Amino acid sequence: MKLIELVDYNASLLQTHLFKDYSPNGLQVEGRNEITRIATAVTASKQVLDVAIDWGADAILVHHGYFWRNEDACIVGIKKSRLAQLLVNDVSLLAYHLPLDAHVDLGNNAQLGKLLGLAVSCQFGEQNIAWVGYLDVPLTLAQFAERIGIRLQRLPQVIGRDEQIIRKVAWCSGGAQNYFEAAIRLGVDAYLTGEISECSYHLAQESGVAYIAAGHHATERLGIQALGEVLAARFNLDHRFFDQNNPV
Repeated sequence: MKLIELVDYNASLLQTHLFKDYSPNGLQVEGRNEITRIATAVTASKQVLDVAIDWGADAILVHHGYFWRNEDACIVGIKKSRLAQLLVNDVSLLAYHLPLDAHVDLGNNAQLGKLLGLAVSCQFGEQNIAWVGYLDVPLTLAQFAERIGIRLQRLPQVIGRDEQIIRKVAWCSGGAQNYFEAAIRLGVDAYLTGEISECSYHLAQESGVAYIAAGHHATERLGIQALGEVLAARFNLDHRFFDQNNPV
């Protein structure tokens, strides 16, 4: 397929025009016009660029791309090295941040809910990016944390009582600590996100709502893989997801 066809299809599928984001969504670095092989990854790190280009990717699709709001715009240092590698190899970089968190089927939060056995009841937060749902069978906090660890392949950090019963859960992938108070007001038993802040501990202790930090990277692996699989099937593209060992 043509690069412009890939860009336009993703823009329509993910409704990128609806989002006020921290970085550009869509084509960030333009490469060759013909696309037959796509690589996906959480972040466009040097390690990901190395393995994807070595594999022969025509385009790399990520959740965390470049050109973040308020960052230094100068093309120097690590930024220069990454961009040079893409340009020299004529490989495109496409990035989808908030649209890939929020998408009702392919998004990180939709995929995370499915993986953990949560039936969605509503969404909340800025641009409805955070979700609320229910476990079919209530679990203790210890049991729920064990499920998360097994399915995300990462031991979560948990604030709460092991024996606490968890049924209603709010979640938002990545670094969404700031939605914890809103989740508490919704009457949930637990809040799940990727990261934890110092104040999160005290809010969990005083509210009685469990806080689970399952890893920024670990909670955002799913959406970009799902997008890659859809594109591969629809347009007969080769697709490979390249993961990176990131404990954060």
